[in-house]
Amino acid sequence: MNLVHPNDALFQGEKPFPVIPACEHFAGSEKLITKALSFQDDLGPIFDITCDCEDGAAAGQEKDHAEMIVRVLSSDLNKYKMAGVRIHDYTHPSWKADVDIIVKGIGSFVSYITIPKSTDVEQVEEMVTYIKKQAVFYGVNRIIPIHVLIETHGALKDVHKIAAIEWIQVLDFGLMDFVSGHHGAIPASAMRSPGQFDHHLLSRAKAELVAAAIGHGIVPAHNVTLDLKNTETTHGDAKRARNEFGFMRMWSIYPTQITAIVDAMKPDFSEVLDGAQILLQAQKANWGPIQYDGELHDRATYRYFWEILQAAKLSGMDLPKEIDDTFFEPVS
Repeated sequence: MNLVHPNDALFQGEKPFPVIPACEHFAGSEKLITKALSFQDDLGPIFDITCDCEDGAAAGQEKDHAEMIVRVLSSDLNKYKMAGVRIHDYTHPSWKADVDIIVKGIGSFVSYITIPKSTDVEQVEEMVTYIKKQAVFYGVNRIIPIHVLIETHGALKDVHKIAAIEWIQVLDFGLMDFVSGHHGAIPASAMRSPGQFDHHLLSRAKAELVAAAIGHGIVPAHNVTLDLKNTETTHGDAKRARNEFGFMRMWSIYPTQITAIVDAMKPDFSEVLDGAQILLQAQKANWGPIQYDGELHDRATYRYFWEILQAAKLSGMDLPKEIDDTFFEPVS
C-alpha cells in the first residue's frame, strides 16, 4: 500500500494555511544581518530574518543598502534561505527601486517582502501589483509572499480587505506607530506590558487584525517587546500574544529574544505526541476516520494536528523518529 503524505491527502483543492517560523528577527545593517545569519546557523532554521531597508538605510543610500542586502542574501551565509526584506513605505521615493533590486536579485528565493505604513487598501494593492509585475518582468516563476504592517488607522479600517489580497502571507501589528497615531490618547506606557494587551484601543486593534488574518487563511504576527535584555518579559509577551489573542508569530529585535519567542509560541509537547500518533494511524487508514484513545478523528482534526506538527518541527522540537522519517525531509 502506498502511503499518502498529509499535504497531498488533506488539502486537495484548498490553499493550506501557511506554516512559517513563529519568530522573525529584524536586522538593518550589514553587520547585524550577517550576525543574524550566524545565529540562524547556530540555532538552526527556527526563525526568519527580516533585512530592513526602511529603517536600516541611511538617507541618500537607499540603493546601496538594498544592493547590500541582495549581495549578503545571495552568499553562502544565507544557508537556509529564510530571510525576507522590509522595503520603504508607499510615500517614500525609493520603494519601487527597492522592489526592482530585490526581485531582480533574489526574487527566486527571498522568503517575503514586507510593506510598512500603508494607510489604505489601495496603497497595498498598488504595491503588491507592482511586485507581481516586476516578478514577471524578471522571470521569477513563483509567488513571493507579502507581509503587510498594520500600524495606521486607515490600514486597520481596511484590514479585512488587505487580508484578502493575493500573495499576502502575514499581517504584522506595528505597535509603536499605531500608538503614536493616537496623538496622546494612548499613553506611552501602553507600548509595554501589561498596557499593550490591556488598553482597550490596543486589544481591540490586535483582536481585529488576528480575526482578519485567520479568516483569510494568513498568519497574524505580533509586535516587538521593547525590553531588550529581559528574556522573561519577551517570553511573557509572546505567551500572552499567542494564548490570549491568537498571534502565531512575533518580531524579535535583539538576539536573546529569538529563543524566548520560539519557546513561548511552540506547541504543547503532549499535544504534539498525540497528534503524531493520530497522523500515523490516519495515514495507514488512507486518511479515513479512526479512533484514538476512545475518540473519533477525521480529516478536520488531521489538518489541525498536521499544522501543529509542522509548527513543532519549525520550532526545533524533537519529534518521534517515525514522524520525522515519514513526514519530513531531512535538514541538510
